[in-house]
Amino acid sequence: MTLEALTIFPVKSCGGISLRESEVEARGLRHDRRWMIVDESGRFITQREVPGLATLRPQLTPDELILICGKARLDIPLHAQDRDTMRVQVWRDEVEVLLVGELADDWLRDTLGLDAHLVWMPDETRRMVDTTYARQGEITSFSDGFPFLVLTQASVDDLNDRILSTGEEPVEANRFRPNFLVAGANAYDEDSWAHFRIGECEFEVVKPCSRCPIPTIDQTTGQRTGVEPLRTLATYRKHDGKVYLAQNALPRKLGRVRVGDPVEVLSRRT
Repeated sequence: MTLEALTIFPVKSCGGISLRESEVEARGLRHDRRWMIVDESGRFITQREVPGLATLRPQLTPDELILICGKARLDIPLHAQDRDTMRVQVWRDEVEVLLVGELADDWLRDTLGLDAHLVWMPDETRRMVDTTYARQGEITSFSDGFPFLVLTQASVDDLNDRILSTGEEPVEANRFRPNFLVAGANAYDEDSWAHFRIGECEFEVVKPCSRCPIPTIDQTTGQRTGVEPLRTLATYRKHDGKVYLAQNALPRKLGRVRVGDPVEVLSRRT
């Protein structure tokens, strides 16, 4: 097995950046979900409410995060000082973050029609992972709950075969927004992983990922496309009223990962 694709999502629930390599940090891949859009009360906003967030395309330079939506562009310094603080909510967690500034808020209003703030999680802010699954004080950024998500291409291929048999169109793996997309595995092999290695880094699988409606949104157009792939997934991947695909993971050995790195399963669940 090899790492086929490596993706970060700098702004929660917005477009991703495909990378050739990335640093694995305690709270996720470097720059992954360190920014987030929140409403006036500080509550997080995602594609669940605003599907068009998918069309907000990030780029990263050594000094800036660049956001592009159509012809509109916003340049955000990575190391700006003297920003105001704000308490924000992401699911059940409340954390203190830094406001990017009025220029970013105006850009969100003009570009997406949102009365919202763009915020950034500084290194000093520590959002803890649910201790039901994390027992070593692990942290994450603005992810839904865990710092890493792994999926095999074979699982997506098998799902698409099932979707095609119903006469519907297949979906891209990016609908599921994995950080790691693995080639060379059997379909759903990731369900049995307990401890795995990518290159020099190691990870522990802790929980399957329950799927919200975001996989029904085309990540290129920001449009809802219907009930797939959730309808087909529900026919064979439903448990306790939820549909599952991909696995959440925690870091066990930090370092650097690269597309093409070997992926090795070190232990499996019994």
